Amino acid sequence: MIARRDFLFGGACVAALAAAEALRPRTLITLMKGLPLTQLVPARIGVWVLGEGGDIVVPKVPGSLSAKLYTDTLTRLYVNSETGEQVMLLIAYGAAQSDILQLHRPETCYPAIGLAITARRSNDIALGRGVSIPAMALTAGQESRVEDIVYWTRLGEYLPRSAGNQRRDRLKTAMAGTIGDGVLVRASTLRHGPDAPPRYDQLNAFMTALIRAIPAQDRPGFIGTERTRRLG
Repeated sequence: MIARRDFLFGGACVAALAAAEALRPRTLITLMKGLPLTQLVPARIGVWVLGEGGDIVVPKVPGSLSAKLYTDTLTRLYVNSETGEQVMLLIAYGAAQSDILQLHRPETCYPAIGLAITARRSNDIALGRGVSIPAMALTAGQESRVEDIVYWTRLGEYLPRSAGNQRRDRLKTAMAGTIGDGVLVRASTLRHGPDAPPRYDQLNAFMTALIRAIPAQDRPGFIGTERTRRLG
């Protein structure tokens, strides 16, 4: 005779399996066009031009975490043609964002290479027409090297501002039976000195120019379809 406790336990297991099956994503949602990032991102962004030497090629190591996480990456140095200021742009794209394969946020990556995060705040990048990107602004540094960073992430149609938001939005897509693609867009610049003020405003202006420079039909891959529609 089966004990009531065993029956309840078995029922809970069945329910858990049913829930897991219901949450198993079945459809891949892809907003990024099937073109490499080098073709989607212009070499000229307003007053910013691609630095000498062109794209910075970072070799992929087969089997490495980066190779597993990202389908495509772009790393460029842009120079302001009027002031000579320099901004490093990094864009990392992953075709499928799951519990295992997911974008790594700078708050994790910078400390991993020995650069402590010394400041962190929410940061909205205004694009015009009442449209903004929910982003983050960070400062990372070690001794005399201080780097200011502005970045955002897109997961499917969501733009999660934090790691917690990213987990929440990934669960939402899973419950909807989908797996979304994802992109991390990061711009950074070095301060002129350790006591100089943050340069978040300059980075925000660069990011606004970046989205404005990308053709409208390609913008959903970077900011989602709703913001693209509202931006016009």
